[in-house]
Amino acid sequence: MRRRLLLIAAAIVPLSAAALAPMAANALNRAESASTSCGTLPVSAPAGTQVASVTAVARPGGSVTIPDQTPLPTPAEPITGVPAWCDVTVTLTHPGANDHVTVKVLLPTDPKNWTGRLQATGGSAYQAGNLDGPELVTAVKNGYVGTATDAGVSDNPLDTSWALKADGTANTALVTNFASRSLHDMTVVAKSVTTSFYGKPADYSYWNGCSTGGRQGYLEAQRYPDDYDGVLANAPAVNWDRFAIATLWPQVVYNEEKVALTGCELTAFNNAAVQACDTDDGVKDTIIGDPQTCRWDPRKLVGATVECDGQTLTITKAKADVMRKIWAGPVTPNGTKLWYGPNKGADLSFYLAKAGQPFFVADLWAKYFVTRNLALDTTELTYPSFAKLFASSRRQFNQVIGTDDADLRAFRDSGGKLLTWQGQYDELVPTQGTVDYRERVERLLGGKAKVDRFYRLFLLPGVAHCGGGTGQQPGDALGALVKWVEKGKAPTSVY
Repeated sequence: MRRRLLLIAAAIVPLSAAALAPMAANALNRAESASTSCGTLPVSAPAGTQVASVTAVARPGGSVTIPDQTPLPTPAEPITGVPAWCDVTVTLTHPGANDHVTVKVLLPTDPKNWTGRLQATGGSAYQAGNLDGPELVTAVKNGYVGTATDAGVSDNPLDTSWALKADGTANTALVTNFASRSLHDMTVVAKSVTTSFYGKPADYSYWNGCSTGGRQGYLEAQRYPDDYDGVLANAPAVNWDRFAIATLWPQVVYNEEKVALTGCELTAFNNAAVQACDTDDGVKDTIIGDPQTCRWDPRKLVGATVECDGQTLTITKAKADVMRKIWAGPVTPNGTKLWYGPNKGADLSFYLAKAGQPFFVADLWAKYFVTRNLALDTTELTYPSFAKLFASSRRQFNQVIGTDDADLRAFRDSGGKLLTWQGQYDELVPTQGTVDYRERVERLLGGKAKVDRFYRLFLLPGVAHCGGGTGQQPGDALGALVKWVEKGKAPTSVY
């Protein structure tokens, strides 16, 4: 996929040969004074890497239009009021890995437009970071140094071809980059560039991401506890080795039970559940406040009719049983629970409207990573073969990308703060997986009150994956995190 470019005037100002030579030699250069002219910027190479190239581009700011980023959403309007900035691109390699990792660092040119903060932004699905999207420009507008990395993989979140070498074997180096290594490398580079540019380090560093970006934020807190003062990690795709297979479960049920649900039938089940459980929280607002307390049984809808595309469909017991199994989540053939299903109320019609359309993150994970078999048809999985696939994913990748280490003591002791919100109607990442992680942290670190001192999780009724849905949407969660880190004011909500 062609690299997307910001549609604004730019003047490329390469670094001097004298500066590039020691970088290529992996020298740990430090700036002695600020260089806000967007010229020579020495960069510290992270351990185990070499700096292959550095370029600096002077951006005039103003109104910035982000070109179409299909399949990613694109802002409808230009980003206005952006101060001039220096756009630094650093290319890293890991000796022996044959990789080329890009790190972007955007710095407000005028120090008066810099708040002294650095903000790293995360990725989506199989994209490690959006280098040319709205996130970094928005960070600059808000007074941050913004940074992101592509981890040396594709910038297309639906492209996983990088996971395999030409001979079909796993590209371990790039998988490691995507899972963890490049996040810390990016942080080291961004902090080095910031110090070089302004003549002093950032006062505070923050992570900001959702979904894959949420998982990356948790990874930073778990493995690199000194990288960030504050981590905003929403709808985090943690427990990746389990979640990414568990979301194939509906197709497994369709295949085994020989019954698939239409989008209209999924909506009918959801609407009935919402109607039955709406007031469980004492408020009538057409939203299930806590789906875990909703005991409505889909078999109560047996015999009801649904109008769908000019046809009248009758809810059968078989269809009700399929819905019940999807909501309950995956189990082994003998009934042992493997992972969580989606919550009642979550709109599943986007990827469960019919058999043969598995969730793309799960389908790609099974083919390119777990089995390395591109001919695998995940719609033909049986209960036994699904259980084997689930176990294989855990065995191969829990330590690589599971991101489920509950030991956050080092992050806590470093003074870090971790803030997360997730929608109760999250249709892609099961909300209870995040709850499970938080509960494990509480058991390890002394209970809710102690964990709340540095890690808070907010579950938002009616909110879908990373936003949207029928519930009240989150407000300035990053601002709340900044107040927590810098003022000691812990958030009591994210609205």
